[in-house]
Amino acid sequence: MRPREPRPEIWFHRKVNFISAVKELWRFRVLGVAWAVVAPVVMMIAFSVLINRVTKINTGGAPYPLFSYLGLLPWTFFSSSLSTGGLSLVSNNELLNKLYCPREVFPIAAIADAAVDAVIATCVLAVLFPIEGFAPRAEIFYVPLLLVVMLMFTLGVTLAVSAIVVYARDLRLVLPLAIQVGLFVTPVVYSTGSITSSKPLLLLFSAINPLVPVIDGMRATILTGNAPEWASLGVGAGSALIFLLGGFLLFKRLETGMADIA
Repeated sequence: MRPREPRPEIWFHRKVNFISAVKELWRFRVLGVAWAVVAPVVMMIAFSVLINRVTKINTGGAPYPLFSYLGLLPWTFFSSSLSTGGLSLVSNNELLNKLYCPREVFPIAAIADAAVDAVIATCVLAVLFPIEGFAPRAEIFYVPLLLVVMLMFTLGVTLAVSAIVVYARDLRLVLPLAIQVGLFVTPVVYSTGSITSSKPLLLLFSAINPLVPVIDGMRATILTGNAPEWASLGVGAGSALIFLLGGFLLFKRLETGMADIA
């Protein structure tokens, strides 16, 4: 027997105004752009007011707000990718059992989202440079090479963490703390030279954390007009490639049991 439809008088009616809908979409768009910019700008101001006042950071003659912001951009991209992408599989565990697709799509989508926010946050430099009365140097053309290293490292770590968290759910509690610690062991608010002047230690630091030569390289090329430190960048690039291959292989190795555990 065919089911009877509800009486017309109890139907729910809603008129959608096109102009109101466009305004609502624009409002949420503005909020999204603001959120992508607020976090790094607030941290830059905090570092400039507090840390640089307590201890003077050697910036190579560049204004400290620019120095710290160029460190915050790569770090914010990495930390946002890891915090969201690392939990992307457990956050979408229902889809893992219902939707057939390569499971690495979830962490990669989180990285893509963080990349959009990073691009938006980079636009702040167009205002910050004139405010500080400072101009970027011509060696800025090295930046794409640095971005490739950053992306390889971020993708490898995010893939590995997202797969491990599926099997060890308690790591969700450790991840935010690890990201906070990582902020201070990465040269975001200070220069690498203020920690060590030893070349072997710098290379070791770059191998452990490829963001080190990326951030140092951005500051060197954009602020001081120097080429990246090729030895540390080469070590960082090789390490980032190992992180990428290792993270991908680990992800594929653990992928087969994800649907059962998730």
